Order: sequence, then C-alpha cells, then structure tokens
Amino acid sequence: MSPKIPGSLTYPEIGSQAEALAAARAQLHRQDAWIDRYLRAAYDEVVFIGSGSSYYQAQTMAATFREWLGRSAIALPSSELFLFRETAVRRDAKRVLVVGVSRSGESTEVILALEAVQSLPGWSTCGITCHETSKLYAIADSLLSPKGKEESTVMTKSFSSMTYMMQCAIAAASGDAAHDAELRRVEAACADVTARADLAAKRIVDTYDLNKFIYLGMGAYYGLAQEASLKIKEMSYVWTEAFGTLEFRHGPKSIVEPGTLVVAFVSEAARAYELKVAEEMKGYGATVLLLVERSGDDTAFADETFVVGGAGVGDAARASAYMPLVQYLGYYTALKRGLDPDHPRNLTQVVKI
Repeated sequence: MSPKIPGSLTYPEIGSQAEALAAARAQLHRQDAWIDRYLRAAYDEVVFIGSGSSYYQAQTMAATFREWLGRSAIALPSSELFLFRETAVRRDAKRVLVVGVSRSGESTEVILALEAVQSLPGWSTCGITCHETSKLYAIADSLLSPKGKEESTVMTKSFSSMTYMMQCAIAAASGDAAHDAELRRVEAACADVTARADLAAKRIVDTYDLNKFIYLGMGAYYGLAQEASLKIKEMSYVWTEAFGTLEFRHGPKSIVEPGTLVVAFVSEAARAYELKVAEEMKGYGATVLLLVERSGDDTAFADETFVVGGAGVGDAARASAYMPLVQYLGYYTALKRGLDPDHPRNLTQVVKI
C-alpha cells in the first residue's frame, strides 16, 4: 500500500468548486418547486440554522435573503433554536420557516432543532444538504448540492456550493433577473478564481512568517470571515479569530503585532471604511491581505491584494468567489507546519451528540 499523501483529499475538493457550483445550479432547476413552497411563501420570519461552518454560511444566506427579498430573516446556531427558541425567535411571528443547513444532513443539533419545531402551529421546515440519503433529507424537504459531497473532514466545496445554491434560489424568488445574472458571472469565473487563489495562497504561505491570523468582514461577508478563521484553525491549529471589520478597532486590535496576518473581505458597499481599518492594522505591524473586487490606489498600502473580479456584481453575489483563497491558506499553512489537513485532530466529518 502506498503511503497516504497529506492533503490528498482536501486539495482536489477545493479545486473542484467550479464543478460543484454548476451542479448546484443544474440541480436547483430540477427542484424549482422548492422555491415556490418556501422562499416565495409569506412567512413572518425565516430562520436559517446550522452548526459550525453550516452556521457561518447560514449567516450569508440570511443576509442575502434580507437584501434581495426585503423580508425578515435571521441566522442561528442550531443549538440556539433547539434549546433557547423563545429567546432566539420573535414571539409575534405567526408563520415561521426554519431552513436547516448541513453538509452531511446528519448533524445532531440540526436534526433536533428541526424536530422540535415541526409540530408547532405556524412553523414549517425545509433544508439544504449534500446527501440525499441523510436524515435531514428524509425529515425536511431539502435542496441538494450533488457535487458538494466531500471525503475530507473540513468543509470547502460544500460550503461554497450550498451557499451559491441557496443564493440562486433566493435570486429566483426575488424575480429580479439581475441577481441571477450576477450569480452566473460568479459561476463562470470560478475556475479562474480558484486557480489563481491556489497560486496566491501558496506564495503567501511560503513568503511570510506568520503566527496569528485575523479575518475581517461585514454584511454578507461576516459569516465568510468566521468560516475563513475556522478553516485555518481546523487544518493548521493556529491562533486565529474573526471580527466585524469596524468592530475590530474597538479593543481587539490590541492583539495586532508583527507576525499577524490580517485578511480583510472588502465589500464595495463599505470599501472606504474597511480599507481604512486594514491600513490602520498595517501601521501596527500586521501583514495585510485584501480580498477585493478590484485593486486601485486605495489598496496600494497592502502587502497582498487578491482581486476576485466581478465589476458590477453585488457584494452578496460574490460571496462564493472569496472562499477558495482562504481555504487554500488553511491547506498550505497545514502543510508548512507538517500537518495533514485531511484529518484534523479531535474532529469528525459529522458531529453527533
């Protein structure tokens, strides 16, 4: 038997995101009745729930829902809905939709949360997963990301493809063709963005001596910053945190010093403010990496700038395009530290209680 190569599962899974996004869109066309049943229906509150990475993508899904549909939506950890429902969801909501998000469809907390509310008057449940044989798929009408399935422990293409699929569903529900057109542009560019992200992440990890990682994001990108922080923590066991970009200035910035990498998910909506924060961190000795739609004179201060592209594409629609670089950062940092990103310590692909 040949020796196992560290990262041999994770690496191709990060690299196949373009295929996963295309498959998610194709599958959504086969499940378009799901959009009518849930996203076009008149619910007072829509609650996206997940655990770990699935909770972070639920945040981006909820932010997209609020922006594109103009209706109330929140994201909660599955355990909050299961154990603290009365303090987590508004009591005046007579019709509530809960959307369970789970790669495996087997996460105990997601299943418990959905089962706890299914019999409540006015409550409905549905979901999104990568596994059609899962319990989630069995107990809740769920969208399926068929190419999101992964063998590795950490979520990579599953995160991007499920986020993208839900955004495509929200775009369809909005009736605004511009949102769908934006998402199609992101999908078309995904292979190129992923290939460039691979090269950029390897060079960054090889070039800099880093011991602390900070990820910053706002709006639809706050969940992405949390997921990016988790990715490198899972694969590399390094010290890392995620913050709202401007919130980072209120105390947490005291941790910045040489050897700190500050990664900023830069939106176009708040670009000037976010870049000002990043430049301030540069002044404290941080190595600064910007993930931006475009570079310019205002990004010249950064040590590294990764241009996602997509001029004219809204911030929310670009969400999936930001993920390959931060996933590759986790992967290459793990290899640099002599670790196997496929099998992080203490972790399993499915978390059960």
